[in-house]
Amino acid sequence: MLSHFTLAPMHPIEDRIRLAAEHGFGSIGLFVGQFLSLEKEGWSTSRIAETLDQHGVGLSEIEVITGLGRDGRGGDRAALWEDAAWRLADAFGCRYLQVIGPAGERVEAARAFGTLCDRAADHGLVVGLEFVPFTDIVSAGDSWRIVEDAGRANGGVCVDVWHVERGTRDLEELARIPGELITGVQVNDGTIEPADPDYYTDCLAHRRAPGDGEMRVAEILSIVRASGSVVPWSVEAPSTSGWAAPDEHVARCAAGLHRFMDDRFTGEGKRG
Repeated sequence: MLSHFTLAPMHPIEDRIRLAAEHGFGSIGLFVGQFLSLEKEGWSTSRIAETLDQHGVGLSEIEVITGLGRDGRGGDRAALWEDAAWRLADAFGCRYLQVIGPAGERVEAARAFGTLCDRAADHGLVVGLEFVPFTDIVSAGDSWRIVEDAGRANGGVCVDVWHVERGTRDLEELARIPGELITGVQVNDGTIEPADPDYYTDCLAHRRAPGDGEMRVAEILSIVRASGSVVPWSVEAPSTSGWAAPDEHVARCAAGLHRFMDDRFTGEGKRG
């Protein structure tokens, strides 16, 4: 699956779908912010569906609800984006909704995440809580605790290679998460040392295609496989240099993702 932010946030939807199809992706993710912009431009869900159908591509992932939704720190903005996410899920049968912090204190976080999962379940969605070190959900363990406290069958953890390697780098903690609680996997690569001192800027500007960097991609994905997780993998590699050359960037991302997906079936570890 081609995650939304592998291309620029407002990359034209027609070209986004074309690139996914031409490079062998069966589905895309869509940023709620772009969907709201498309609606303002007069795009209906049926028009998006026609474009997807033309290229044989689905829409499976929705990005991103902040602050754990309308009942958490996300407030009115999250409420607006949730409503848009439900429209997308109902129109396209999406599988997955991505969620990030801030979370607040533990009881508040579990309550907000749990009620968000309940609303998502009404639209057939599973929810992935992503640990992102520029929020207060820093590590895999932080996400896991909120997910377990909430106790919803459709709630789980999103494992993003970048945030493992640029966060705590704790693979033992990652390995303790049960496979059934991993609901999303985002594959990418990069340098070990940041290219920009600001974490947020760095993670949206300097990621690389899987296999093109120095991160322990193979080790992290081996842990995911060993957990028993069977969820689809997506490639999320935001890169301003890649956005300037989208065809080449998506081609490299597709080749890199396939390389590690092949490892899923052969059991051969390769340097990440």
